[in-house]
Amino acid sequence: MISTVRGWFRRNRTPIAIGVGIVGAGYVVSQYVMSKISDARERMTSERISKENLRRRFEQNQEDCTFTVLALLPTATANVLAEMNTEQITYEIQQAKTAKAVKANPADASPTPPSIADTALTEDDAKSSIISESGVHASQASLPPLTSVPENSAQDGTSAKPRRSKRQLWDDLIISSVTRAFTLIYTLALLTMLTRVQLNLLGRRSYLSSVVALATGTQSATISLENNDDDNTDQAYGSDFDTNRKYLTFSWWVLNKGWFDIMNAVDSAVRSVFGTLNPRDLISFDRLSDLVIEVRRQVEGSSPEERRSANWLRYLLPPQGQEDEVIRQSGILEGNVAPEGVPAPPSSSPEALRRLLDETADLIESPAFCHVLTLLLDAGFSTLVEKKLATEAFELPVDESGFMANAITAAKQTKVVLLPRILSVLTRQAHVIGNGVPNEYLQDMEAVRGLEAFAAVVYSSNWESEVRGGDGLMESAVHVKPAAATTPEVPTEKKTPTSTQADQSIVMVENQDSFESAWEKAVEAQ
Repeated sequence: MISTVRGWFRRNRTPIAIGVGIVGAGYVVSQYVMSKISDARERMTSERISKENLRRRFEQNQEDCTFTVLALLPTATANVLAEMNTEQITYEIQQAKTAKAVKANPADASPTPPSIADTALTEDDAKSSIISESGVHASQASLPPLTSVPENSAQDGTSAKPRRSKRQLWDDLIISSVTRAFTLIYTLALLTMLTRVQLNLLGRRSYLSSVVALATGTQSATISLENNDDDNTDQAYGSDFDTNRKYLTFSWWVLNKGWFDIMNAVDSAVRSVFGTLNPRDLISFDRLSDLVIEVRRQVEGSSPEERRSANWLRYLLPPQGQEDEVIRQSGILEGNVAPEGVPAPPSSSPEALRRLLDETADLIESPAFCHVLTLLLDAGFSTLVEKKLATEAFELPVDESGFMANAITAAKQTKVVLLPRILSVLTRQAHVIGNGVPNEYLQDMEAVRGLEAFAAVVYSSNWESEVRGGDGLMESAVHVKPAAATTPEVPTEKKTPTSTQADQSIVMVENQDSFESAWEKAVEAQ
């Protein structure tokens, strides 16, 4: 039996050897394929987790922008409302009308003066105040400051300004109420854009800091981009806290200086467009829309080329010679003094701050910034005109979204209201724009799709510039070279070409296109 088996194996040793070889080779190949499939599965899982984390971090960053705007806006609003005290002018008009009525008939004295919408000029007032003493129309004259002098100033020995006529007060009211509401819309839109640029630039630095931590071995796990702790500022905005804090304080400029230049530009346009109106004028909705558009043309530019080349930078960032003054005025230097026994925070890197400010200026001066800002202004003025003025002043019907219904063209052309009624709505809406909770104007601006696309491009572009920066962010652990790598993508169909290899401590960054090219790709992806 044994000899028979041996003989069979001897006669068939070649086929048996071939079969064993085939089985062995199949086993080896199958194990190799399984290992590759397992590696690919793990890589896909890791990439999916990284993408989800980055997307979540990006979305959280945009929510931070919203809360930041809501926290900063009241400062600018307080300055605008203090400079253009429309309510004080209204009170003076009401007092003048009440005093005249009491003088004519003491029995008609009323303790409560009428509102702006109910206040109107009498025929005598209109005739006597249309022409000023110098023969110039009151709306064309150089008007005094909008804030009035208290009545007891003359009694205190101070020099009182000439008493303004009722028509002059009405002219002041027209300019003040319109300018104030428009200025706050421009300020809100500019502050929204500046905040998006600032926080997304810092969010990009935070991501790259996480990449470095992983590449150098200081972070053993995968890149963590979530900030579940509100006071975890290092993880949210990178490790250079002092530089980031100084960079964020440059919003002080638009809140305390830039708004004033915005107001002057808007005031000049409003005087040119609304200055010829009479308080007794009947205004249709179409005419009001044309007046608003004309003001915007004078402020922003009358053609697409002028709008793209508009100089918004002077409203948002100070000249280079005044940057140190902004940091001092913001008061953050006082916070750098550490209590006794507590180590002082690390000083910021001037090079890093300079690069952040330069890149911010480049973004503000880019055509993409002007394009998105125009979309935000369209949304803000649409909310004011087609939602608020249409319903509260003209009492036109609206659709489910709150905007004016489309099927009311005839009503828009035929229905007219007195100008004081429009001014009354504008006066109230100025407080809503600056202090509304929830802020409907900010919500409508943030609903613009181009805003998130712009933020995503800021968040994901110019990575190589950040890597090559001189603030030591990656210079000890990064080897930069062209590569074709894939990484978590932000919500714009645009992949950020960065990959990490923890075992070799290498971060590979693909050469980046310019910001304008990245923006064009993001727009095409939409």
